[in-house]
Amino acid sequence: MDIYKFRNVGAFLALAVVWGSSFIAIKDGLSTLPPVLFAAFRYDIAGLVMLAYAVGKSGRWLPRGREELRLVAMGGTLMVGLHFALLFSGQQYVSSAVGAIILSLTPVVTPPLAYLLLGDETLTPSGVVGVLLGLVGVVIVADPTGSSLDGSIVGVGLLFLSALSFALGSVLTRRFSVALGTVPTQAWMMLGGAGVMHVISAAAGESPAGVAWSPKLVVALLYLAVIAGAGGFLLYFDLLERVGPSEASLVNYATPAVAAVAGWLALGEAITASTVAGFAVIAAGFVLLKRETLADLLGGSDPTADRRSAGHGAVEVRGNVYLKDSE
Repeated sequence: MDIYKFRNVGAFLALAVVWGSSFIAIKDGLSTLPPVLFAAFRYDIAGLVMLAYAVGKSGRWLPRGREELRLVAMGGTLMVGLHFALLFSGQQYVSSAVGAIILSLTPVVTPPLAYLLLGDETLTPSGVVGVLLGLVGVVIVADPTGSSLDGSIVGVGLLFLSALSFALGSVLTRRFSVALGTVPTQAWMMLGGAGVMHVISAAAGESPAGVAWSPKLVVALLYLAVIAGAGGFLLYFDLLERVGPSEASLVNYATPAVAAVAGWLALGEAITASTVAGFAVIAAGFVLLKRETLADLLGGSDPTADRRSAGHGAVEVRGNVYLKDSE
């Protein structure tokens, strides 16, 4: 038995379980906490945990200069603040599976944004079809029929905007070349994003004064912040370093399956035909968009080849940046 391969598979499965089950904790906490305030509390804690880890492990943990501060501000606003404010708000209206499926669209919408905004991405005809399939999958998941009047279409819309916010942030942060390490960069993004969410929460009239704290709520919050947040991030980048971005990014398509099963078992959420069909279409779009990378992967190519620093601690493969914060 190849112990290293076994370890990698175990890490991949563990990450899928942690991120997939986080949607249950979100749904549970939303019954008590206002959505944006809930997300802000999560990243108050996760950011502090990550920063403490960075202080202990990194030679330098404070951002310096305009470039690093702009990187932290942009990433914190788009990839944490707006991303999770929209995610938690949208998750009020949909099941755990639907939330995870819509967020799996992120790797599909990132390349066209990079092409439009930076011009550093080549979109082939099959890639364009892949992007269109991803959008069709979102429509299928939303199920815009009479049943969508219950608010689920609102939730899908908010989650779609959440995926776009993260993708936009990952594209725009490519422009920065900094020396600050990945862990401290992410820690400051988390804390900055938490600050953005506190501002949004206050503007929306959410107040911590009316929150009925309970042991169950505290456990859900700590699970999201420490296990799925800081812990999931560290596990992802450990996996990224060992197997490469192509394989590690596939966790986006294992997470919805875990979320669907966990939501069904723990919350009694139904797994509808439109949910399964929409996920299949989004996954097909991803395969078309990334067919060359996936072909290399299946052909046994070195997963760490064609890989370089993206300038802010992420890794870039064939022009695609993989800086995946946990969900």
